[in-house]
Amino acid sequence: MSDTIERIKCLIIGSGPAGYTAAIYAARADMNPVMYTGMQMGGQLTTTTEVDNFPGYPDGTDGTVMMNDLQKQAERFGTEVRFGMITKVDFSTEVGGIHKVVVDESKTIEAESVVISTGATAKYLGIESEQRLIGGGVSACATCDGFFYKGQDVVVVGAGDTAAEEATYLANICSKVTILVRKDYMRASKAMQHRVEKTSNIEVLYNTEIDEVLGESVVEGVRAVNNQTGNKIDIPVTGLFVAIGHTPNTGIFKDVLKMDETGYLITEGKSTKTNVPGVFAAGDVQDKEYRQAVTAAGTGCMAALDAERYLGALN
Repeated sequence: MSDTIERIKCLIIGSGPAGYTAAIYAARADMNPVMYTGMQMGGQLTTTTEVDNFPGYPDGTDGTVMMNDLQKQAERFGTEVRFGMITKVDFSTEVGGIHKVVVDESKTIEAESVVISTGATAKYLGIESEQRLIGGGVSACATCDGFFYKGQDVVVVGAGDTAAEEATYLANICSKVTILVRKDYMRASKAMQHRVEKTSNIEVLYNTEIDEVLGESVVEGVRAVNNQTGNKIDIPVTGLFVAIGHTPNTGIFKDVLKMDETGYLITEGKSTKTNVPGVFAAGDVQDKEYRQAVTAAGTGCMAALDAERYLGALN
Protein backbone atom coordinates (compact mmCIF):
# COMPACT_ATOMS: atom_id res chain seq x y z
CA MET A 1 0.00 0.00 0.00
CA SER A 2 1.21 3.47 -0.85
CA ASP A 3 2.57 5.65 1.96
CA THR A 4 1.07 8.72 0.29
CA ILE A 5 -1.93 10.06 2.21
CA GLU A 6 -4.11 12.74 0.65
CA ARG A 7 -6.23 15.03 2.84
CA ILE A 8 -9.47 16.44 1.40
CA LYS A 9 -12.45 18.37 2.76
CA CYS A 10 -15.27 16.38 1.13
CA LEU A 11 -15.16 12.86 -0.31
CA ILE A 12 -18.04 11.56 -2.41
CA ILE A 13 -18.22 7.79 -2.79
CA GLY A 14 -20.21 6.74 -5.84
CA SER A 15 -21.59 8.57 -8.83
CA GLY A 16 -25.11 8.71 -10.22
CA PRO A 17 -27.71 11.47 -9.68
CA ALA A 18 -27.13 11.59 -5.91
CA GLY A 19 -23.35 11.71 -6.10
CA TYR A 20 -23.13 14.23 -8.92
CA THR A 21 -25.73 16.53 -7.33
CA ALA A 22 -23.87 16.38 -4.02
CA ALA A 23 -20.70 17.23 -5.95
CA ILE A 24 -22.32 20.25 -7.62
CA TYR A 25 -23.49 21.70 -4.30
CA ALA A 26 -20.28 20.84 -2.43
CA ALA A 27 -18.13 22.40 -5.15
CA ARG A 28 -20.18 25.59 -5.18
CA ALA A 29 -19.69 25.76 -1.41
CA ASP A 30 -15.89 25.71 -1.87
CA MET A 31 -15.58 22.25 -0.31
CA ASN A 32 -13.35 21.07 -3.19
CA PRO A 33 -15.03 17.65 -3.42
CA VAL A 34 -13.30 14.58 -4.77
CA MET A 35 -15.53 11.85 -6.17
CA TYR A 36 -14.64 8.21 -6.65
CA THR A 37 -17.12 6.86 -9.17
CA GLY A 38 -17.03 3.14 -8.45
CA MET A 39 -16.88 0.60 -11.25
CA GLN A 40 -20.09 1.79 -12.94
CA MET A 41 -19.64 5.48 -13.69
CA GLY A 42 -23.04 7.15 -13.56
CA GLY A 43 -24.69 4.30 -11.69
CA GLN A 44 -27.81 2.36 -12.67
CA LEU A 45 -29.12 5.09 -14.94
CA THR A 46 -26.44 4.31 -17.50
CA THR A 47 -28.30 1.05 -18.22
CA THR A 48 -31.46 3.01 -19.14
CA THR A 49 -31.71 4.04 -22.77
CA GLU A 50 -34.50 6.60 -22.32
CA VAL A 51 -35.15 8.91 -19.37
CA ASP A 52 -38.43 10.73 -19.81
CA ASN A 53 -39.34 11.76 -16.27
CA PHE A 54 -36.41 13.89 -15.12
CA PRO A 55 -37.22 17.64 -15.00
CA GLY A 56 -35.48 19.80 -17.56
CA TYR A 57 -35.51 17.35 -20.47
CA PRO A 58 -38.75 18.14 -22.36
CA ASP A 59 -37.93 15.67 -25.12
CA GLY A 60 -36.42 13.07 -22.83
CA THR A 61 -32.80 11.99 -22.85
CA ASP A 62 -30.52 8.97 -22.75
CA GLY A 63 -29.45 7.78 -19.29
CA THR A 64 -25.75 7.84 -20.11
CA VAL A 65 -26.05 11.26 -21.75
CA MET A 66 -27.78 12.62 -18.65
CA MET A 67 -25.07 11.28 -16.35
CA ASN A 68 -22.41 12.82 -18.59
CA ASP A 69 -24.24 16.16 -18.35
CA LEU A 70 -24.28 15.95 -14.56
CA GLN A 71 -20.60 15.02 -14.47
CA LYS A 72 -19.66 17.98 -16.68
CA GLN A 73 -21.68 20.31 -14.46
CA ALA A 74 -19.99 19.01 -11.32
CA GLU A 75 -16.56 19.36 -12.92
CA ARG A 76 -17.34 22.88 -14.11
CA PHE A 77 -17.58 23.97 -10.47
CA GLY A 78 -14.34 22.22 -9.53
CA THR A 79 -15.25 18.66 -8.56
CA GLU A 80 -12.43 16.21 -9.20
CA VAL A 81 -13.99 13.04 -10.60
CA ARG A 82 -11.82 9.95 -10.35
CA PHE A 83 -12.44 6.42 -11.53
CA GLY A 84 -11.79 4.07 -8.65
CA MET A 85 -13.25 1.83 -5.99
CA ILE A 86 -13.23 2.39 -2.24
CA THR A 87 -12.03 -0.92 -0.81
CA LYS A 88 -11.74 -0.14 2.91
CA VAL A 89 -13.09 2.47 5.33
CA ASP A 90 -11.97 3.58 8.78
CA PHE A 91 -14.47 6.19 9.91
CA SER A 92 -13.84 8.27 13.02
CA THR A 93 -16.67 8.26 15.55
CA GLU A 94 -15.64 11.64 16.97
CA VAL A 95 -17.17 14.94 15.90
CA GLY A 96 -14.51 16.64 13.79
CA GLY A 97 -12.63 13.38 13.39
CA ILE A 98 -10.84 12.47 10.18
CA HIS A 99 -12.27 9.63 8.10
CA LYS A 100 -9.84 7.35 6.31
CA VAL A 101 -10.59 5.31 3.20
CA VAL A 102 -8.47 3.15 0.94
CA VAL A 103 -8.88 3.39 -2.83
CA ASP A 104 -8.27 0.28 -4.95
CA GLU A 105 -6.40 -1.28 -2.01
CA SER A 106 -3.47 1.07 -2.60
CA LYS A 107 -4.12 4.75 -1.92
CA THR A 108 -5.20 6.25 1.42
CA ILE A 109 -7.50 9.27 1.54
CA GLU A 110 -8.26 11.30 4.66
CA ALA A 111 -11.53 13.22 4.51
CA GLU A 112 -13.16 15.72 6.83
CA SER A 113 -16.58 14.75 5.50
CA VAL A 114 -17.92 11.87 3.42
CA VAL A 115 -21.02 11.56 1.25
CA ILE A 116 -21.99 7.97 0.43
CA SER A 117 -23.95 7.58 -2.79
CA THR A 118 -23.09 4.03 -3.78
CA GLY A 119 -26.68 3.22 -4.78
CA ALA A 120 -28.39 -0.13 -4.98
CA THR A 121 -28.18 -2.85 -7.59
CA ALA A 122 -31.35 -4.34 -9.05
CA LYS A 123 -31.58 -8.09 -8.82
CA TYR A 124 -32.04 -9.86 -12.14
CA LEU A 125 -32.74 -13.46 -13.04
CA GLY A 126 -29.29 -13.90 -14.53
CA ILE A 127 -30.22 -15.70 -17.73
CA GLU A 128 -28.33 -14.77 -20.89
CA SER A 129 -31.28 -13.55 -22.93
CA GLU A 130 -32.47 -11.31 -20.09
CA GLN A 131 -29.07 -9.71 -19.62
CA ARG A 132 -28.70 -9.15 -23.36
CA LEU A 133 -32.03 -7.29 -23.56
CA ILE A 134 -31.63 -4.98 -20.58
CA GLY A 135 -32.52 -1.60 -22.04
CA GLY A 136 -34.23 -3.31 -24.96
CA GLY A 137 -37.44 -4.16 -23.16
CA VAL A 138 -36.07 -5.65 -19.93
CA SER A 139 -36.36 -3.26 -17.00
CA ALA A 140 -36.23 -3.31 -13.20
CA CYS A 141 -38.29 -0.13 -12.75
CA ALA A 142 -41.91 0.16 -13.89
CA THR A 143 -42.17 3.76 -12.72
CA CYS A 144 -39.13 4.67 -14.82
CA ASP A 145 -39.97 2.78 -18.01
CA GLY A 146 -43.65 1.83 -17.92
CA PHE A 147 -44.74 4.81 -20.02
CA PHE A 148 -42.95 3.38 -23.07
CA TYR A 149 -45.26 0.33 -23.01
CA LYS A 150 -48.56 2.19 -23.06
CA GLY A 151 -51.26 0.02 -24.63
CA GLN A 152 -48.94 -3.01 -24.86
CA ASP A 153 -48.72 -6.37 -23.09
CA VAL A 154 -45.99 -6.89 -20.49
CA VAL A 155 -44.77 -9.46 -17.96
CA VAL A 156 -43.78 -8.82 -14.35
CA VAL A 157 -41.61 -11.35 -12.49
CA GLY A 158 -41.86 -11.43 -8.71
CA ALA A 159 -44.10 -12.31 -5.80
CA GLY A 160 -43.63 -9.57 -3.21
CA ASP A 161 -45.06 -6.13 -2.61
CA THR A 162 -42.77 -4.59 -5.20
CA ALA A 163 -43.99 -6.95 -7.92
CA ALA A 164 -47.64 -6.38 -6.97
CA GLU A 165 -47.16 -2.61 -6.86
CA GLU A 166 -45.37 -2.51 -10.20
CA ALA A 167 -48.00 -4.74 -11.81
CA THR A 168 -50.90 -2.56 -10.66
CA TYR A 169 -49.03 0.55 -11.79
CA LEU A 170 -48.45 -0.98 -15.22
CA ALA A 171 -52.07 -2.14 -15.42
CA ASN A 172 -53.10 1.51 -15.63
CA ILE A 173 -50.89 1.95 -18.69
CA CYS A 174 -50.69 -1.41 -20.45
CA SER A 175 -53.34 -3.56 -22.11
CA LYS A 176 -52.44 -6.65 -20.10
CA VAL A 177 -50.01 -7.50 -17.32
CA THR A 178 -49.00 -11.09 -16.58
CA ILE A 179 -47.30 -11.79 -13.25
CA LEU A 180 -45.06 -14.84 -13.07
CA VAL A 181 -44.76 -16.26 -9.55
CA ARG A 182 -42.20 -18.98 -8.87
CA LYS A 183 -44.12 -20.59 -6.01
CA ASP A 184 -47.80 -21.41 -5.58
CA TYR A 185 -48.47 -18.24 -3.58
CA MET A 186 -47.53 -14.57 -3.49
CA ARG A 187 -45.43 -13.13 -0.66
CA ALA A 188 -47.02 -9.71 -1.04
CA SER A 189 -49.13 -8.30 1.75
CA LYS A 190 -52.82 -9.21 1.72
CA ALA A 191 -53.72 -5.64 0.81
CA MET A 192 -51.46 -5.74 -2.25
CA GLN A 193 -52.74 -9.17 -3.24
CA HIS A 194 -56.32 -7.93 -3.07
CA ARG A 195 -55.38 -5.00 -5.28
CA VAL A 196 -53.93 -7.40 -7.85
CA GLU A 197 -57.00 -9.62 -7.71
CA LYS A 198 -59.33 -6.66 -8.28
CA THR A 199 -57.43 -5.45 -11.34
CA SER A 200 -59.14 -7.01 -14.35
CA ASN A 201 -56.20 -6.83 -16.79
CA ILE A 202 -53.72 -8.60 -14.50
CA GLU A 203 -53.25 -12.37 -14.77
CA VAL A 204 -51.14 -14.29 -12.25
CA LEU A 205 -49.42 -17.54 -13.26
CA TYR A 206 -48.17 -19.54 -10.28
CA ASN A 207 -45.37 -22.12 -10.23
CA THR A 208 -44.05 -20.35 -13.30
CA GLU A 209 -40.57 -19.16 -14.17
CA ILE A 210 -38.93 -17.60 -17.22
CA ASP A 211 -36.99 -20.04 -19.34
CA GLU A 212 -35.96 -17.53 -22.00
CA VAL A 213 -36.60 -13.96 -23.11
CA LEU A 214 -37.50 -13.93 -26.79
CA GLY A 215 -36.18 -11.39 -29.27
CA GLU A 216 -32.90 -10.35 -30.84
CA SER A 217 -32.55 -6.62 -30.15
CA VAL A 218 -35.85 -5.95 -28.37
CA VAL A 219 -38.20 -8.08 -26.28
CA GLU A 220 -40.76 -9.91 -28.41
CA GLY A 221 -41.99 -12.34 -25.76
CA VAL A 222 -41.00 -14.66 -22.95
CA ARG A 223 -40.89 -18.45 -22.79
CA ALA A 224 -42.25 -19.50 -19.42
CA VAL A 225 -42.03 -22.91 -17.82
CA ASN A 226 -44.26 -24.47 -15.18
CA ASN A 227 -41.82 -25.77 -12.58
CA GLN A 228 -44.25 -28.51 -11.51
CA THR A 229 -45.22 -29.98 -14.88
CA GLY A 230 -42.36 -28.81 -17.09
CA ASN A 231 -44.82 -27.44 -19.64
CA LYS A 232 -43.59 -24.40 -21.57
CA ILE A 233 -45.61 -21.59 -23.08
CA ASP A 234 -44.64 -18.54 -25.13
CA ILE A 235 -46.18 -15.27 -23.98
CA PRO A 236 -46.02 -12.49 -26.59
CA VAL A 237 -45.05 -9.27 -24.80
CA THR A 238 -42.93 -6.21 -25.52
CA GLY A 239 -41.71 -5.58 -21.97
CA LEU A 240 -40.35 -7.64 -19.10
CA PHE A 241 -40.21 -6.03 -15.65
CA VAL A 242 -38.08 -7.88 -13.10
CA ALA A 243 -39.32 -7.07 -9.59
CA ILE A 244 -37.40 -9.41 -7.34
CA GLY A 245 -35.70 -6.75 -5.25
CA HIS A 246 -32.59 -4.60 -4.98
CA THR A 247 -29.33 -5.02 -3.11
CA PRO A 248 -27.92 -1.82 -1.57
CA ASN A 249 -24.19 -1.41 -2.21
CA THR A 250 -23.26 -1.16 1.44
CA GLY A 251 -21.17 -4.26 2.12
CA ILE A 252 -18.03 -2.21 2.81
CA PHE A 253 -19.86 -0.28 5.54
CA LYS A 254 -21.07 -3.32 7.46
CA ASP A 255 -20.41 -3.08 11.22
CA VAL A 256 -19.45 0.59 10.69
CA LEU A 257 -22.71 2.34 9.78
CA LYS A 258 -26.22 1.56 10.96
CA MET A 259 -28.36 -0.15 8.36
CA ASP A 260 -31.67 -1.95 8.27
CA GLU A 261 -32.12 -5.69 7.94
CA THR A 262 -31.80 -5.53 4.16
CA GLY A 263 -28.64 -3.41 4.17
CA TYR A 264 -29.98 0.08 3.44
CA LEU A 265 -28.19 2.83 5.38
CA ILE A 266 -30.26 4.47 8.11
CA THR A 267 -30.27 8.26 8.21
CA GLU A 268 -31.49 10.52 11.02
CA GLY A 269 -34.98 11.96 10.57
CA LYS A 270 -35.30 14.09 7.45
CA SER A 271 -31.53 14.56 7.19
CA THR A 272 -28.86 12.54 5.41
CA LYS A 273 -26.81 12.07 8.60
CA THR A 274 -25.66 8.55 9.41
CA ASN A 275 -24.76 7.41 12.91
CA VAL A 276 -21.15 8.55 12.31
CA PRO A 277 -20.48 12.32 12.56
CA GLY A 278 -19.42 13.77 9.24
CA VAL A 279 -20.65 10.83 7.18
CA PHE A 280 -23.80 11.31 5.09
CA ALA A 281 -25.83 9.04 2.81
CA ALA A 282 -27.79 9.99 -0.30
CA GLY A 283 -29.74 8.27 -3.04
CA ASP A 284 -30.78 4.65 -3.38
CA VAL A 285 -28.26 3.53 -0.79
CA GLN A 286 -30.65 4.89 1.86
CA ASP A 287 -33.93 5.01 -0.08
CA LYS A 288 -35.81 1.79 -0.75
CA GLU A 289 -39.20 3.47 -1.20
CA TYR A 290 -38.89 5.76 -4.22
CA ARG A 291 -35.66 4.86 -6.06
CA GLN A 292 -36.02 7.61 -8.67
CA ALA A 293 -33.30 9.74 -10.24
CA VAL A 294 -35.00 12.95 -9.16
CA THR A 295 -35.37 11.88 -5.52
CA ALA A 296 -31.76 10.67 -5.49
CA ALA A 297 -30.64 14.05 -6.80
CA GLY A 298 -32.67 15.75 -4.07
CA THR A 299 -30.97 13.78 -1.30
CA GLY A 300 -27.61 14.46 -2.94
CA CYS A 301 -28.31 18.17 -2.52
CA MET A 302 -29.32 17.55 1.11
CA ALA A 303 -26.14 15.57 1.83
CA ALA A 304 -23.90 18.35 0.51
CA LEU A 305 -25.77 20.95 2.57
CA ASP A 306 -25.58 18.72 5.65
CA ALA A 307 -21.84 18.25 5.10
CA GLU A 308 -21.32 21.99 4.61
CA ARG A 309 -23.17 22.80 7.84
CA TYR A 310 -21.28 20.08 9.70
CA LEU A 311 -17.92 21.47 8.66
CA GLY A 312 -19.05 25.03 9.29
CA ALA A 313 -20.03 24.19 12.87
CA LEU A 314 -16.49 22.92 13.57
CA ASN A 315 -14.89 26.33 12.92
